[in-house]
Amino acid sequence: MTHTARLAVALLTSSVLFGAVAPVFAQSGEVNIYSYREQSLLQPLLDTFTAETGIKTNVLYAGDGLLERVAAEGELSPADVVVTVDIGNLVSAKERGLTQKITAPTLDERVPSQFRDADDNWTALSLRARVFYVSKDRVDATALTYEDITKPEWKGRLCTRAGDHAYNIGLIAQRIAAKGLDATRSWLTAVRDNLAMPPSGNDRENVKNIMAGTCDLAIGNTYYMGLMLNNDAEPEQKLWAASARIIYPDTDGDGTQVNVAGGLITKYAPNPGNANKLIDFLLSDEAQAIYADTNYEYPVVPSVAPSALTLSWGTLNPAKTPLSEVAAHRDEAAALVDALKFNQGAQN
Repeated sequence: MTHTARLAVALLTSSVLFGAVAPVFAQSGEVNIYSYREQSLLQPLLDTFTAETGIKTNVLYAGDGLLERVAAEGELSPADVVVTVDIGNLVSAKERGLTQKITAPTLDERVPSQFRDADDNWTALSLRARVFYVSKDRVDATALTYEDITKPEWKGRLCTRAGDHAYNIGLIAQRIAAKGLDATRSWLTAVRDNLAMPPSGNDRENVKNIMAGTCDLAIGNTYYMGLMLNNDAEPEQKLWAASARIIYPDTDGDGTQVNVAGGLITKYAPNPGNANKLIDFLLSDEAQAIYADTNYEYPVVPSVAPSALTLSWGTLNPAKTPLSEVAAHRDEAAALVDALKFNQGAQN
């Protein structure tokens, strides 16, 4: 296919994707976003951005495959910004040459170094902590470490989702980065053998398991507590949440493991100026507060407070391990899950 033909196909695809009458490449008052985040979470931010700047946002939402799409589209990609979850996606995008340096003036001033790329090719936009949900009725402890759940008194009392899910891979990779592979192998073996059942379900379902008495402690992300407590469509989830309370592991030690939702500007962004304006806005106090109040996540900008509900669960002391180092150990983490047959559950 000739370059002219490929350009025509890309422009046609862009018009279909974004509902544009004119080619996206010709639009100076727009920014085109590929988003792994759900529309309900991102749209309030984009609406505010457009209202304040006059820049229209065109969004393609998908659960997966967006980075592969950017790679396949190459120089003809209409995408300016990719908004994604999980540090692995952000680091992978840079490694694959899909990013360019973010020049938003507030980036280095507002985002701590462990939560952004050393070359400013990606940045966290919000934080999510991997914590313990514990039974209000059956657990008296008010402070626990990740090491504590390997002790014999937790035998048959733990539950979690699959070990190879991105949330748990992030936790395991962080421990490899901080503690080393051998220590993490011993830790994960002990966690496996304290499981009440083979890993299954999602974070919300494992809080339901606490209410049912199947387990006393579930490993989960903090924001699910807020989502359950405010779930009017499925009020039974409010009961699940009411049966548990949150403990932030290692608050007084190495800190609680965190993952991120983040953003990057694509290498061939047709509207790089507007893309940087969007990143700049997403790091503003206003946008960070919207993240906190809408998603029950933690602002990545330290000066912005979490929501009142999130603060009621405790204080987050995030682990200091740079996220780029965590991402470097994700393959080892996945291999460890497989080698230990973690997803089969306790083996003694």
